[in-house]
Amino acid sequence: MPPKFKRHLNDDDVTGSVKSERRNLLEDDSDEEEDFFLRGPSGPRFGPRNDKIKHVQNQVDEVIDVMQENITKVIERGERLDELQDKSESLSDNATAFSNRSKQLRRQMWWRGCKIKAIMALVAVILLLVIISKYLLDYYFLGISLVLEFIVIPFLIYFQLT
Repeated sequence: MPPKFKRHLNDDDVTGSVKSERRNLLEDDSDEEEDFFLRGPSGPRFGPRNDKIKHVQNQVDEVIDVMQENITKVIERGERLDELQDKSESLSDNATAFSNRSKQLRRQMWWRGCKIKAIMALVAVILLLVIISKYLLDYYFLGISLVLEFIVIPFLIYFQLT
């Protein structure tokens, strides 16, 4: 026959008694071994609060990685900017040298053009002198022959007759 004072226990009564028993055991001075067996392993990897810490730590690690990448990129960008500045200074120097050389070459070509024009003018003058002298000599001889024909010969004829 069942005992007379038997009482039916539900789950709340059992868990409540376990919690109270646990509380009573933990309130007394206990060492780490007892805590381990009663509470379970503790550390940054276990428990809901520690999961949050782990999640936040992962986010911090990701931010650190991103920042390190950004710093590396900034340093590389600075190096590239230095290289670009050196190249731009070199281009500026080359442009100045090119400008000076082009001015010098322009002056040389201008003088060369002037010399060629002077030589062509001299050749033209000489050619004109040759052509003019040929006609003058022809006219001179023609003039001499005309003078002889119309002035000297009649004069001589006149004086011979007289």
